[in-house]
Amino acid sequence: MAEAVVDLSAVRNNVRTFRRLVPQGILAVVKADAFGHGAVPVARAAIEAGATWLGVARAEEALQLRAAGLTVPILTWLYDAAELMLLGGLDVDVSVSTIAELQRVVSNPSIHHVHLKLDTGLHRSGSAPDHWVELTRAAAHYEALGALTVRGIWSHLSHGDTPDALQSRKQLRLLRTGVALARRAGLQPTVVHLANSAGAITLDASDCNLVRVGAGLYGIDELGIGLRPAMRLVTKLAQVRRIRAGEGVSYGHDFVASHDTTVALVPLGYADGIPRVVAGKASVLCRGVRMPVIGRIAMDQFVVDAGDLPVEPGEPVTVFGDGSRGEPTCKDWADWAGTIPHEIYCGIGARVPRRYEETAR
Repeated sequence: MAEAVVDLSAVRNNVRTFRRLVPQGILAVVKADAFGHGAVPVARAAIEAGATWLGVARAEEALQLRAAGLTVPILTWLYDAAELMLLGGLDVDVSVSTIAELQRVVSNPSIHHVHLKLDTGLHRSGSAPDHWVELTRAAAHYEALGALTVRGIWSHLSHGDTPDALQSRKQLRLLRTGVALARRAGLQPTVVHLANSAGAITLDASDCNLVRVGAGLYGIDELGIGLRPAMRLVTKLAQVRRIRAGEGVSYGHDFVASHDTTVALVPLGYADGIPRVVAGKASVLCRGVRMPVIGRIAMDQFVVDAGDLPVEPGEPVTVFGDGSRGEPTCKDWADWAGTIPHEIYCGIGARVPRRYEETAR
């Protein structure tokens, strides 16, 4: 009854927007099933629009892309020894942050290309700066033996989604130093990358030749550059009833009607990714009218107040979309939930089928 409709032309539009605005190549980040949009269809659309790399977090995500016949370079950055074995013969690049990870990769002769990651300030993964020389020298040693090729050097911005240019420039300087030290060790990486979607626009890093576009791929437009949201979440009213003033709705009767009204049941709940905390704040679009969410959100359903509109079961409902028809956007839902659009998209559950379309806009 509910579905997440993904507009692949929006994905292409967003890739082309970045290609127009930045000189670097595009690595399309399709981890977490492409932020819940569907990794394989989104990856194909991104490549068709000019992306030359794909990025995933986990080895099994890379396997899915290769199984679908996608042949562009893929970078993965979270794995253990067992997951490395899964990548054998698939020509997937892996990220390396430590000597231990480097040795783990070397022990698997089917892994040929690595990207050394330097921690420039996020303090999450990546080589600590005081271990970087040791890591690059060890990598150069193994490269000379023919055990692997260091194809890339990279890092990740800590403030890439905010206009903190000072911190981003500091990280860029550290990365440049790291690249210089790597070359001094004898490495010749062909790709250097630091920026995410927002950083690609705000950070002048012409010596980096790749940017990793994740949020922007799906239309999360943190800088107002004209990106299009690719997903809309739609369903239909399941039930409609009239209640009287003084009657409560849903568990605990957190909502009590102040006057006679019509309430309607929307067949989506927190098992489908609807955040419970938005009760009393969120709304949906039905018959061109914003209907507020009332009462507690349950696992499979929530209730909206239709007022005196003569709605019927089966009426189409837009939970979120691009906002062009007056419907809430994913960002609206994120604001109501006190989170970010990324989490809303990723939270749309597996029992909500994805449907793909192309629009001419």
